[in-house]
Amino acid sequence: MQYNKYTIKTTPEAEDILSALLPDIGVDGIEIEDASIPAEISASEMFYDELPENDIPEDVAFVSFYLDSSKDSRAVLREASALINSLRETVNIGDGGISIRQTEDKDWINNWKEFFHQFTIDFEDGKRALFIPSWESSESSDDFDWTIHIDPGTAFGTGAHHTTRLCIKALEKYIKPGDNLLDIGTGSGILSLMAFKFGISHAKGTDLDEGAIPAVAENFEVNGLKNADFELILGNILDDSSVQKKCGKNYRIVVANILPDVLKPLTPMVPSLLAPDGVYITSGIIDEKADEVKEFIEAAGFEILERHDDGEWVSYVSKLK
Repeated sequence: MQYNKYTIKTTPEAEDILSALLPDIGVDGIEIEDASIPAEISASEMFYDELPENDIPEDVAFVSFYLDSSKDSRAVLREASALINSLRETVNIGDGGISIRQTEDKDWINNWKEFFHQFTIDFEDGKRALFIPSWESSESSDDFDWTIHIDPGTAFGTGAHHTTRLCIKALEKYIKPGDNLLDIGTGSGILSLMAFKFGISHAKGTDLDEGAIPAVAENFEVNGLKNADFELILGNILDDSSVQKKCGKNYRIVVANILPDVLKPLTPMVPSLLAPDGVYITSGIIDEKADEVKEFIEAAGFEILERHDDGEWVSYVSKLK
């Protein structure tokens, strides 16, 4: 199969947020090329080209994605262009032009596995979790409180990305045994999966992508949660009344690891979803938008309990006033 490779000429400042946003418009794989390879490459869920030596200027980065050349890519390219233009208001996008070339037939969608390795999360209370992708094994899992086997597939959210890691840390801190949880934007199911490991008894999740169904089922099964009381609801909670009805209300924890443009219309809905003592955990927030997100969280009747930063990403934990 032939693929077209689309490359956005941008800046190192913008490469992370572009890589986080492109999957939302139907892109399954990302490559990043810049003047240096980040030290945290082994803990990243993005695919980074290995470029030991290159002549890329320090203020330039290239973010590439692939699309099947036999399919109509115009809609994705229109959305990619619109995304680039919208980001110009808050991020130094740089050139922003998109180039194209055809690649040889190759299994590019799996090549990133070479760079995605097991990683750990250390929590405030001293506990630790080890995350192992399905294609690796570990002989040192006895040193961890939780050992999680995870296959991200093409669904976003493996725990390695900064925003997911921030959510997992907040869940571990605020979940009480027997709690229930609503996971908005479930993806691979990692947040709900970890919530069960932390002691919740019931959870529901929402997602727009049908690919979340097998991803969640497989990840739950390999981690001993095949029979967990979890329901995945496909659809848009923002405007689909049937999804809203299925989600219900009175949750002790609502978590949303999604982008500010979605958090903004979602957040005013969350008070009706929460129990009186409930906690709202949000992430997916690039630091340039952190103040804006804080404002609309507070405008929806919440008190910010905590802000946490990881790289360029921010999460908030809040409760109703």
